[in-house]
Amino acid sequence: MKKVIHLILHALALALGIIGIYLAFKNHNQSGIANMYSLHAWIGIGVIVLYVDIWVRDLLLPRRESILWHVVFGIIVYVLAVGNASLGFLEKLTFLERSGLDKFGTEAFLVNFTTIITVLFGVLLYSR
Repeated sequence: MKKVIHLILHALALALGIIGIYLAFKNHNQSGIANMYSLHAWIGIGVIVLYVDIWVRDLLLPRRESILWHVVFGIIVYVLAVGNASLGFLEKLTFLERSGLDKFGTEAFLVNFTTIITVLFGVLLYSR
């Protein structure tokens, strides 16, 4: 049962990741913003590519041949995803500050607080 839940959650995560990238490109194209200009964008694409690679390897290779790669790349993808979420928050905060946001205002506090909660949640979830 745990493996079925694992599979379902990761299928959902993969689908949401692909939808997120699609929506980011769509938003950038509609807003006249360049695509793939930031570290956040490049790492995001890298995370999805590694994630898909794990899926393909696990579908094509016998379990005993893929388990080590599954675990190692799974950890790498997880750490990169949490780190990339932090980069995304930083990028958003930079945009807000450029538009005149007070560096110590409510919005800046909210973005920083959300980043800290995301990282703490990532660490706590990983360490369980």
